[in-house]
Amino acid sequence: MKARLRQFLFSTLTLLALIAVSGALYIRVAPMDVAEVHRTYPGHGPGDWPMPGGFEAVRAVGGDPQAALARLDAIILATPRTRALAGAVAEGHVSYVTRSAVWGFPDTTNVWLEGALLHIRGHLRFGGSDLGVNRRRIEGWLQALGQP
Repeated sequence: MKARLRQFLFSTLTLLALIAVSGALYIRVAPMDVAEVHRTYPGHGPGDWPMPGGFEAVRAVGGDPQAALARLDAIILATPRTRALAGAVAEGHVSYVTRSAVWGFPDTTNVWLEGALLHIRGHLRFGGSDLGVNRRRIEGWLQALGQP
């Protein structure tokens, strides 16, 4: 009887481990539809706009908005595990993906100009809550840019 229980527990734990590894692998290699991710969300004025699973910050930038976007692009690309996904500073809209350190969960961020307004919108791709990660990341970028 003990041998059967041990075998059952071993099989169950092995199955659970395989499911966890498969899920982690899927999260890391799942294709990302650029057309779905690379978009703007106009309508918000200056301020902070929390949302389930994400955060948007809108700031009025003085001087040359394109130069502010270029500085922000450099700040974002210096962030660990972050890369540009689509767009360009010259277009006034860039999308990025930042992956978490342990599991590699992707968060997407869109940055775009709407006149003199700079929009930064970060959102998780999987799950229901980002635990405030996008907000802290975006606020850090804004602080580095000098736009608290």
